[in-house]
Amino acid sequence: MTARRTEVETWFLDHGLPYFVAEERDAARAGLRPRRLVPFLTLLLAVAVVAGLTVRWLSTRDDAEQAAGQAAGNGSSGLALWLSILVLGLLCYGATALHARPILGFALSRTLGSVRFLVPMASRALPLLLVFVTFLFVNAEAWQMTSNLPFGLLWFTVLLMLGLAVLFLLVRLPEEVDRVDDEVDDAFIVRACAGTPLEAASREVADDPGVDPQDFAQVAGFEKWNLILVLLVIQTVQVVLLSVTVFVFFMLFGSLVMEPQTQLAWTQLDTLQAAPYLSHVSLSLMKVSLFLASFSGFYFTVSAVTDDTYRRQFFSVVESQLERAVGMRAVYLATRARS
Repeated sequence: MTARRTEVETWFLDHGLPYFVAEERDAARAGLRPRRLVPFLTLLLAVAVVAGLTVRWLSTRDDAEQAAGQAAGNGSSGLALWLSILVLGLLCYGATALHARPILGFALSRTLGSVRFLVPMASRALPLLLVFVTFLFVNAEAWQMTSNLPFGLLWFTVLLMLGLAVLFLLVRLPEEVDRVDDEVDDAFIVRACAGTPLEAASREVADDPGVDPQDFAQVAGFEKWNLILVLLVIQTVQVVLLSVTVFVFFMLFGSLVMEPQTQLAWTQLDTLQAAPYLSHVSLSLMKVSLFLASFSGFYFTVSAVTDDTYRRQFFSVVESQLERAVGMRAVYLATRARS
């Protein structure tokens, strides 16, 4: 039993489920204790504030007229940098102190290993969206709005879109976990554990009339959040990849059809900041493409969970992983109870 337990726990760690292992859960709980968490958050906030104030100070070293005209942009640049440092710091703390590195590693490898499915998914999801978003792209107001936004404020808008998408997923993904663990039965665990170290044990549990897999199926606490984080990272990376696809499309499309004179007329700028030897590829084109790509990413996020058509294409990639994890956990707990 000890050898099987070690093998199963190794499988959990390799598949991004560290909180299914008791020792890893205890280490994560220790990382959330105030005596460790509060000093880190204090240091992180101090670093973020200092970095934001430094950027603001460096940006206002011009003459008074330029500084007055750029005040809003300087403030937004500092805020965007502050948020970026805060997010990166929390990710680093989660990967180290909270032992979430296996979660991030597995989710990223699982998603990047499915890049070959990106083209089929994009070919199904993008056409209808691009029909709508392209009308915004060939719109003078959209170009004028994004061109007049300081880059710091534009980046803050992108982070805001990403934050809203993550918040939406954090609301909906727990419902997916609850739905799957309610479906656990004998056939479910046998199907979920096929090809895993618990394949034989799943059949034993299913054939035992005194054991009901549903008694061990409900996922809560750290284990539930483990599943949610795996799904969150996979879905987020998928959305980011598709958003990058939208960004590249608009950059190519704009460089082909948007003449510099048209860009100047639509942005109402005096001069156009263009790339060397590429007069059509301007800073304004990059800004409007980035804004529409971030908007498209939020649209993808909502559609991937709520719309049945998109759901089959996007969420089906991770649904099998969720079912296997829930089934493995139920068999693992049932086997320990039987022994």
